[in-house]
Amino acid sequence: MKHFLMIFALIGLLIPPIAMAEVDMETKLATYRTTIKAFATELKSELMAAMKTGGPIAALEVCNTKAIDISKKISDKAGFTISRTSLKPRSTAPDAWEKKVLETFEDRKSKGEKANALQFYEVVKLGKHRALRYMKAIPTDVACLACHGEKIAPEIQAKLDELYPDDKAIGFKEGDLRGAFSIMEILR
Repeated sequence: MKHFLMIFALIGLLIPPIAMAEVDMETKLATYRTTIKAFATELKSELMAAMKTGGPIAALEVCNTKAIDISKKISDKAGFTISRTSLKPRSTAPDAWEKKVLETFEDRKSKGEKANALQFYEVVKLGKHRALRYMKAIPTDVACLACHGEKIAPEIQAKLDELYPDDKAIGFKEGDLRGAFSIMEILR
């Protein structure tokens, strides 16, 4: 009986950390997806309201003024950082890790994966800490093309030039990978 308990205890020491790590990671990823959905929903709601009242020019103002505030509010509430970036950024260029992931997303998409299914996570060293990093692709929808498409109306282009003098976030077609949501959480 004593031998049996010792084997059971050893197995107990080995198995729970593995199972716990899987459960913990799945829980974290579910939280990240929920947080991204909340961010995207709130931003889309603001953009649609602006489009309804003032068209694409008003929507550009929302992106320019409210997107960062929404990101900060949701990041503060969640306890980790959420942002958006792209290989063709309008404002926030990707860091080296994000750029590598975005390039991988482009490669995966070129091999047939759907843009809305692309995601990636990794634990990375960040100075003296470790961080869990997660990205989820943002596909280009038809509604995005007025401000991100190949043919942009002159008045919209003028506003883009005013708000984003170094804008690279144009020339997209429906279904293209426009960018990604990026999450970073410092692990304790």
